[in-house]
Amino acid sequence: MSIVTELILNADSESRYPAPKELRVFQEFLKTGDQRIRIAKILSQNEQKIVQNGSLKFWERCPNTPSNSGNERKTASCQRDQGWYVRLVAYSILAGSEKPLEEIGTIGIKEMYNNLEIPLRNIVEAMRCVKDEAISLLSEEDAVEVGPYFDYIIRALS
Repeated sequence: MSIVTELILNADSESRYPAPKELRVFQEFLKTGDQRIRIAKILSQNEQKIVQNGSLKFWERCPNTPSNSGNERKTASCQRDQGWYVRLVAYSILAGSEKPLEEIGTIGIKEMYNNLEIPLRNIVEAMRCVKDEAISLLSEEDAVEVGPYFDYIIRALS
């Protein structure tokens, strides 16, 4: 859900028009539209690079892991999940909200990885590496916008 949708739903639930403060939030959201689109585009165009370089960094830190076992299927599955999180971060940036991460990407995720017997500490460390790679492609201002979304994922998996 985007910040705009949240503002409208909140006002509607109380049968009122958006308050001046809510309208200012909406104005600020619109002002950052070009930045949010630019960030989403960079993440989209570089997803594979972000995931591959993030995996290499992760394997340096954690060399004995299923994603680095030589089993191509396991490696592909892990990298697919990392790419999925990069995409969810892009969705969240566009929406100006953590809702896409929450609703699509983190509900039940710990249970899934536990059921697959994948150590959560490995997933957390892999996401830190992916975050570092994504941020390295961005300006300092854009990195400040992206970091909290990756941190949200990391907290959800911790």
